[in-house]
Amino acid sequence: MKLHIFAAAAAAAIAVAPVHGQEPAPEYDIVIRGGRVLDGAGNPWVSADVAIKDGRIARIGKVAGKGRQEVDARGRYVSPGWIDMMDQSGRVLRTNGIAENKLRTGVTTLIAGEGGTPVPADQVTAYFKELETKGIAVNFGTYYSPTQARREVMGDAAGAPTPEQMTQIKAKVRTAMNAGTLGLATALIYPPGSFQTTDELVEIVKTAAPCNAVYATHMRDESEGLLDGIKEAIAIGERAGVKVEIFHLKAAWAPKFGQLMPQAVKLIADARARGVDVAADMYLYPFAGTGLEIIAPNWVYEKGFAEAVKLLNDPAQRAKMKRDIAAGPQPGWTNMVVSAGGWDKIVLGNAHNPRWDKYRFKSLAEIAKAEGNADPADIAWDIMLAALPKRAVALYFMMDERDIELALKQPWVSIGSDAGAAEVFGQIDGLGLPHPRAYGNAARAIAEYVKRRPVLTLEDAVRKMTSWPAHRMGLTDRGVLREGLRADVTVFDYDKLDDRAAFDQPTVSPVGIDDVIVNGQLVLAGGKVTGARPGSVLKGACAAPGAQLK
Repeated sequence: MKLHIFAAAAAAAIAVAPVHGQEPAPEYDIVIRGGRVLDGAGNPWVSADVAIKDGRIARIGKVAGKGRQEVDARGRYVSPGWIDMMDQSGRVLRTNGIAENKLRTGVTTLIAGEGGTPVPADQVTAYFKELETKGIAVNFGTYYSPTQARREVMGDAAGAPTPEQMTQIKAKVRTAMNAGTLGLATALIYPPGSFQTTDELVEIVKTAAPCNAVYATHMRDESEGLLDGIKEAIAIGERAGVKVEIFHLKAAWAPKFGQLMPQAVKLIADARARGVDVAADMYLYPFAGTGLEIIAPNWVYEKGFAEAVKLLNDPAQRAKMKRDIAAGPQPGWTNMVVSAGGWDKIVLGNAHNPRWDKYRFKSLAEIAKAEGNADPADIAWDIMLAALPKRAVALYFMMDERDIELALKQPWVSIGSDAGAAEVFGQIDGLGLPHPRAYGNAARAIAEYVKRRPVLTLEDAVRKMTSWPAHRMGLTDRGVLREGLRADVTVFDYDKLDDRAAFDQPTVSPVGIDDVIVNGQLVLAGGKVTGARPGSVLKGACAAPGAQLK
């Protein structure tokens, strides 16, 4: 009997023994060797290897086994993949799922949807399936918008929804949440979102509360009325029973640089102290980017955009609009000209028209002078109308670095670009907005606010782009480097890392980020995009079987 056992064992040993001179099969898919590993939770780095297998982190420490692919990280840092908490790539990923400008900034996960989903609520399931079928190189999750639902039900004019319309709006919200959206987002500074009241939004947002949803908002006012905007956002979340995310926190009011942001920080901190789950994200530049249409008062849009175009073509109505601009802020409307400190602080970004694009990166004051000392307001609206049906956009220099630094230091602030993937790499993003945040924002968090000025520690900057946003969004399987979790990894050279995009050169990628891994596959290797599309659609709690809203 013993002889038979010995013979069987010997035969098995021969069967698995490698052929002479042939290497054994790799034990892992990827091994990252000798890096300074930052876990993403804010802890100091440790020297370790990171082994990846089947899309997950298999081992952190001294790894003896070989990887099918090996990454030499000696002298570089290894961190969880970076999360963009305010992305705008929902449309572009349908035509170009690589998102190269995002990958080159170290970003592996996009949270989109300020304006909602690019399809109606009843098409969200098919939209997600489309992304998964075509393949995306990044992970992607999105909000749905109450304003989107309102527009589908009652158009883009002012007015309160009837009870029947409210029922239809809430039904669309339930459909979107059941499809897997992560929460609800508003942009209350823009019509028709600006026509939605606090009470209306509370009633709608309550619908999503059972889904552990986030209510995220571009607030009604980020300028003189910043504090009221924050109070409203907190009230909506508190009354509806959901988490609150304030998009791109800023104090965009030149007359009170250095004064409003400390009050805003205290307001949020006090709400958190009493148990409101409110936080914020930021992009890291002292200028905003949005459409020229916002320069007109909100009353212009009360009967819908088509009627607004007629008003903007009427000299008498323009004269009234100019008087409103000169009068300063008004309830329900952010006066962007006064907020920025004048027409010389508003710079043309993209006119979508050769007649005006020759003035790109010139201020409206400069353009007006070049056009025979015209009124800058007329220039703004002429450019806007000439761009239709596209959206003419501008850069608004309306933030102060002191306020950016103060906000960035808060432990509850994460990093979001407010920018989309570029459909063609090296060109402006899918929003048509030439803002450097599309190519540089995440890298700038370290290059500018860790290296060039000591605002953050490296560990905390990484935490703000990894474990903290993952925790906020309920992404329990990623955001930290830990055995068993999803292998999203960014490898960067701290000494070389630099964000190079600027307002007049907005499409220049950073340096120092050469290897990026998404779900266990290299999507950027040695500085070259691999073409792999291992990204996942990240879905909210109500997409799970048995958790559907009724």
